[in-house]
This record gives sequence, structure tokens and C-alpha cells, in this order.
Amino acid sequence: MKQLLLTGFEPFLKYSTNPTMNIVKSLDGREIGDYVIHSKILPVEFKLTGEKLMEYIEEVKPDAIISLGLAGGRSLFTPERIAINVNDGPVDNNGYAPVDEEIIGGGADGYFTTLPIRKMVEALKEEGLPAKISNTAGAYLCNHVMYRALHYAKQQKRMIKSGFIHIPASHELAIEQKNIPSWSEEDLKKGVLICIEVLSEME
Repeated sequence: MKQLLLTGFEPFLKYSTNPTMNIVKSLDGREIGDYVIHSKILPVEFKLTGEKLMEYIEEVKPDAIISLGLAGGRSLFTPERIAINVNDGPVDNNGYAPVDEEIIGGGADGYFTTLPIRKMVEALKEEGLPAKISNTAGAYLCNHVMYRALHYAKQQKRMIKSGFIHIPASHELAIEQKNIPSWSEEDLKKGVLICIEVLSEME
């Protein structure tokens, strides 16, 4: 079996829960096609998140990496096209707010995903789940994780399919936050499974 590292995040900022954490935990050990899923939860801290990701990569030795992030306010599944070498955004869970900071000093300006995101979007739509490719992962921890994983694969010259998918808020969060789009956690999980199935079919 091939190894898939699937990551989510702990709650952050104004969100008391994070659907990515729940989904990732529920899929740990599951087999999809040729992949067995290894689920890991990442902290929301600029100075810690990347290092934890590297630890998980060394532990799992994945053939593919899919990282999930909450995009409160988005109404669609949005696989990300590109990660940029910038940390910038609101405070993390440790109170740190970087400004125009490089993720990797002297690293590439950006990396394109190596996941089959166009086919993922098409498959999601075929199953009745709204989706589109996103051309910005922002400059917060989601972008950071995507960049670090792709940079690692490039530096190590390893053929690791890697990328990031933003998902909408869950109904639980919408009730709490009010006025944000939301999906049922069942549909959120279904969308993640569809994306993994597409990846497995591409091998």
C-alpha cells in the first residue's frame, strides 16, 4: 500500500472548532484505492507548524500529502493551485503575527500543487458538490503548510504528490459565527474522500 499523509488544523482565531480536525481524525487508517491514510493534526503556530509537518513526513514517509484547511466564508471546495513563500496575516494561536516574512529564506517564490486538482473539481461537481480551483491560499498557515510540503519534495527530489484543499465551514461553525456559508460535516467528509479517490485513480 502507498502512504497518504492527511493533515488538518486545530481550532484557531474566532473558530471554536475546526471541521478539518474532525474529518482527518475520522479517516485515520482508512484505505482508499492503493492508499492508506495517516491522519495528523497541525498546530496553528507559524514557528511550530512547519516543523511538525516535517516530523510527520519523516514518520509516515508519504507517497502523497493532502492538507486540509478551513476557509470560513467560502461556499465551495477549493483545491489550491499555488503556494507562495510568504508568511503574513493575523495572529496565530501563540499570538505571533508575521509581516512579509519568508517561509524559507532564499526559497522559490512559489510552488504549484502536484495534486490533480482539475480532476478533483470535476469529480466533486459530478457528485453534486460545488467546487472550483482557487488561485490563492492566502499567506496564513494554510499557505505555509502547502509551501513547506512542496519545498520538501523539491529539495529531496522525491516524487510526492502534494497540495492543499480549503473546505467551507461546518453547520456547527455557521450557527456559532452566523452569516457564513456552511456544509454538513457528512458532505465535507464526502468531498475529501472524492478528492482522495481521484488521486488514487491517477496513479
